[in-house]
Amino acid sequence: MSHPFRQHRRILVASLVGTAVEFYDFYIYATAAALVFGPLFFPASSPAAQLMLSFLSFGLAFIARPFGAVLFGHFGDRIGRKSTLVASLMLMGVSTLLIAFLPTYAMAGWLAPLLLCILRFGQGLGLGGEWGGAALLAVENAPPGWRARFGMVPQLGAPIGFIAANGLFLLLGMVLTNEEFIAWGWRIPFLASAILVGLGLWVRLKINETPEFAQALREDAPVPVPIGELLKNHLVTTFSGVFAVVACFAIFYLSTAFALAYGTTSLGYDREVFLAVQLAAILFLVLGIIVAGVRSDSSSAARVLTGGCAATIGLGLIFGPLLGSGSLWLVWIGLSLALFIMGFVYGPLGEWLPSLFPPRVRYTGSSVAFNAGGILGGALAPLVAQALSNYGGTSAVGLFLTMAGIFSFTGLVLARRSKAKSNP
Repeated sequence: MSHPFRQHRRILVASLVGTAVEFYDFYIYATAAALVFGPLFFPASSPAAQLMLSFLSFGLAFIARPFGAVLFGHFGDRIGRKSTLVASLMLMGVSTLLIAFLPTYAMAGWLAPLLLCILRFGQGLGLGGEWGGAALLAVENAPPGWRARFGMVPQLGAPIGFIAANGLFLLLGMVLTNEEFIAWGWRIPFLASAILVGLGLWVRLKINETPEFAQALREDAPVPVPIGELLKNHLVTTFSGVFAVVACFAIFYLSTAFALAYGTTSLGYDREVFLAVQLAAILFLVLGIIVAGVRSDSSSAARVLTGGCAATIGLGLIFGPLLGSGSLWLVWIGLSLALFIMGFVYGPLGEWLPSLFPPRVRYTGSSVAFNAGGILGGALAPLVAQALSNYGGTSAVGLFLTMAGIFSFTGLVLARRSKAKSNP
């Protein structure tokens, strides 16, 4: 019999390519927000204020993501995973492409940041429907004993998308002058997303519906309003899922968006040098996701997530001092350690979150929990970290990670108790 990965190759590629494209789109915005969006789109009296406004626009997509989760979850639980995933990818792709053609504040005044925020909201809506569907595509096709390893495949889209996004920014920084990059070079990654979206759509249009969803439809009619069913019968479970994902978002966005902005401003590192350090560190996220996926199938996803949360709590105590050390080697060690730990609070989520919900509301439940947790851990992370670093230096920034680890640990305990009550 062929290896399960080979047997389900097309399904796994569809879940991976889609999330890689979506996360590429999301990360090029994060990178541009840290590097150029402040002065280009937001008038302000100081560079620090411009950066704060830029990060506020970055956080806007996280506000949109739960709305996208409800919207796409509704159709994903009623008409199927495949068509919903295609629609979410198209919305994300069009929003990203249009950012490439935006006028700056100098050209159009306040219309420029308004249009930027509208398209950023569109990005968030698309991504809100993406992750849950991609995770379900993988785990609902997994053979027995392979759910965590299948579920980790869409998670690998995060580092792949990040490498593609920051690798392109690094390449542009090497071939363009700073003036050329600010004038027009930053638009190229947004234009390039059209190619990746086309690839993602081509793969996704060739897949079939998941067997678990098809079976659920045969047994009963779809839920009329999935979000209503979720809030009525699965509220505590949803809250536990929201809390459980906070840590992975906090680690990622402090290690990428905030660290890049801090490293190139307060620490004074060259942009290309710091991007290269982050690209080397992100490989440890890939390693962490794979190790966590394998461990989750051999023990349990909940157990691996619990260990990751404990490590996140400890990470907060050393992350700040390492980032502010003044040594690029220590910065790289801090980022690598953080992203490796992130693999243990992110990799198993592809299997763990869908397992909390029955197939009838699984798309909505997984998507709402994941994206609402993103507001707490992701939208607030660069903004709060910037304020904390202004107040108490990078040591204070690490405390945000410690709090995020405690939040996620609480979510896992809640989920365990909720499951014990429903299965006495």
